[in-house]
Amino acid sequence: MEYTGSMRVAAIQMVSGTRVDENLMRAAALIRQAADTGARLVVLPEYFCLLGRQPTDKRSIAETAGQGPIQDFLAGQARQHKIWLVGGSVPLVSPDPGRVYNTCLVFDPDGRVHARYDKLHLFGFQGAHESYDESLTIRPGPVCNPAFDLPLGRTGLGICYDLRFPEFFRAQGDVQLILLPAAFTHTTGAAHWDILLRARAIENQCYVLASAQGGQHENGRQTWGHTMLVDPWGAIVDCLATGPGVVAGQVSVERIQAVRQSLPALQDQVIGRAT
Repeated sequence: MEYTGSMRVAAIQMVSGTRVDENLMRAAALIRQAADTGARLVVLPEYFCLLGRQPTDKRSIAETAGQGPIQDFLAGQARQHKIWLVGGSVPLVSPDPGRVYNTCLVFDPDGRVHARYDKLHLFGFQGAHESYDESLTIRPGPVCNPAFDLPLGRTGLGICYDLRFPEFFRAQGDVQLILLPAAFTHTTGAAHWDILLRARAIENQCYVLASAQGGQHENGRQTWGHTMLVDPWGAIVDCLATGPGVVAGQVSVERIQAVRQSLPALQDQVIGRAT
């Protein structure tokens, strides 16, 4: 299918805390700010609803798919502002009583769930002064292609650590835009965040919109931030280094087509190309 036109999109950066109600209140204000700029698509960061004092805290707020105050909040915000809303990540109940799914839900302007993706790649890191192992509290989702359709065109989707796996995004096919809610640590973000985002945009010749956690959190964690929109040539359209706020810009199908015509890398792919 041929797509034309453009869409104004926005990504929200947060410094989420340990109280769900306060996080939802802050998210609502930032969603309104994004919608007021004319954005028709708004993306929240990973863990927007809670960055608890302990990794296990997410289990206490886990919701069943289709019901719960966090999902109701997201659906209501999408309806209120008549936007496509990408709900960062929400802890949903899994078959494993000790672990939850870390789930990204996409809501349409009528507040209906349009797409769901359960995070597949689980982050692990052992540094000099910090360590993380998401597999202790999160159950990986099934291997799938989470791409979905927007009025703008086919849209890829991932969460945070997925960014490090280029084959995951290439397998989603010909997309106009990749969305990445994230909560990169300050250590790994400073080293790799912008490089990886620009690489995914360049190799897929599409826009990448990444929404991040960015700052010092109540639980002592420091996240990298640098929420950004990257164009198909790898140029950074807009970026917010740290603190809560909104990054916005236009996603232009004509820009994508121009890049792909001038440098037909996707057409020239040999290994892994569908036949």
